Amino acid sequence: MDPFEITGKLKTKFPGAVLDVTEFRGQVSVHLDKASILDVCRFLHDDPEMDFDYLMDLCGVDYMGRAEPAQRFEVVYHLYSIARKHLLRLRARVPEEDARVASLTPIWNGANWHERECYDMFGIVFEGHPELKRILLPEDWQGFPLRKDYPVAGPGAEDEWPGFKEVLETSRKLKENDWQK
Repeated sequence: MDPFEITGKLKTKFPGAVLDVTEFRGQVSVHLDKASILDVCRFLHDDPEMDFDYLMDLCGVDYMGRAEPAQRFEVVYHLYSIARKHLLRLRARVPEEDARVASLTPIWNGANWHERECYDMFGIVFEGHPELKRILLPEDWQGFPLRKDYPVAGPGAEDEWPGFKEVLETSRKLKENDWQK
């Protein structure tokens, strides 16, 4: 099935959900209303004709300075059908003042860590996620490093992160046991 046939079926099944379809260098992107992401993905996963059984990737994008605040963030999903060898990119804009979108963990278990990383780096909340917490940074970290308004030197550049001294001390102790000198 051609990617445009897939998007045609999506437009028919979810008439208000598909905002736009674009193609660049053979890759098709479907721009969706964020409120419909869970329903559309469930259809793409469960429908035997679609059979998108693999969530390859999920990431965030910050369009600060290029878009109005109502359209600042975007969550991008890359879906793949192993049996049919179809690749599809879904994109959902998420407003700055309500940076929330539905979690896809009920459909793909693999969405768990992707969503946690996106939350950790951008602060986008995935509603319905079983355990949405930081995955890369310490729990007491302030801010979201991949947002374009994040300070270059980190939060409170004049102050060190409270756990920094503890990490340095642990590193020093571990070096004492380094036998490969």
